[in-house]
Amino acid sequence: MKFQQLRYLVAVHENGLNITAAARQLHTSQPGVSRQLKLLEEELGFQLFEREGRALTRTTPAGEEIISRASSILREMHNIRRTSAELRKADGGTLSIATTHTQARYVLPEVIRAFRLKYPKVRLHLHQGTSEQIAEMVARDRVDFAIATGSEELFPHLVRLPVYRWHRAVVVPRGHPLESAGKLTLKTLAGFPIVTYVFSFSGRSSLPALFETAGLSLDVALTARDSDVIKTYVRIGLGVGILARLAIDPAADKDLAVLDAAHLFEGHTTWIGFRRGALLRAYMYEFIELLAPHLPRKLVRETEKPSASSRGSASRCATTRERALRRSSRGRSHERTPGHR
Repeated sequence: MKFQQLRYLVAVHENGLNITAAARQLHTSQPGVSRQLKLLEEELGFQLFEREGRALTRTTPAGEEIISRASSILREMHNIRRTSAELRKADGGTLSIATTHTQARYVLPEVIRAFRLKYPKVRLHLHQGTSEQIAEMVARDRVDFAIATGSEELFPHLVRLPVYRWHRAVVVPRGHPLESAGKLTLKTLAGFPIVTYVFSFSGRSSLPALFETAGLSLDVALTARDSDVIKTYVRIGLGVGILARLAIDPAADKDLAVLDAAHLFEGHTTWIGFRRGALLRAYMYEFIELLAPHLPRKLVRETEKPSASSRGSASRCATTRERALRRSSRGRSHERTPGHR
């Protein structure tokens, strides 16, 4: 058995059983990938995939087990290489973060500035995308941390710790009828076209579902990934904006009226996540604490401890999350505002 075969196996799984895409990712040939998979199956003595002709149609139960173990082996190989490289650079290294536009634009700048002052030799890589795109980067081990909101079903293998809570707000141009309409209701909002975030592709989005439950139709004029794009189209009169309140800049957005909608929409928790078993350097723990002061290194490390059972691990993670939320709210609200750390 060769490590190369395990790399090919995991790459095929990550690319939806598409051997051509896996070969492209690995910078090798499609026949080479197919041959190595066949050799691996011959050595193991059972099939990893079901086939129709040359195409792979599904992973066998045995294949699922082998892929899970192969992924763990490859992660450990990555950790060993990383340890070797970074132990030679005690004050340097890399930190790759995948997050959404809102976090990158409104939450992380002050955190990253403080981090860079303390660790000027650490190379930072910031990747932006939707929850689905962040999940793909995580699956391919391209990032150290994921910072996102909700979408837990996309990240089943991550340790996720709560960073802060936030609510949606409604924004309209100054002078808009809603500015003087009093307390907002879903029925009132349903009377206007809406400009908001792209809905999740992985399931029913909470916003349209909320209106449907109330028996109302949501007239969506435009969806976008970028909070600034949403505000731009609100300014030109395309519709009423619904976006994260933390994406409102009091100085830059003073031409917009911000209407409280906390009573209409449930709050959301933004979390930071990393793979269990991943090598976290000292500066990575420092980054987490700069982002979320209620998550000191000791508390984070509790979530990394191996357990005898997945049930025990899940229970401990849940307990740690509860403790983190209590710490974040002790003595102050953990609702973010622009520039708040």
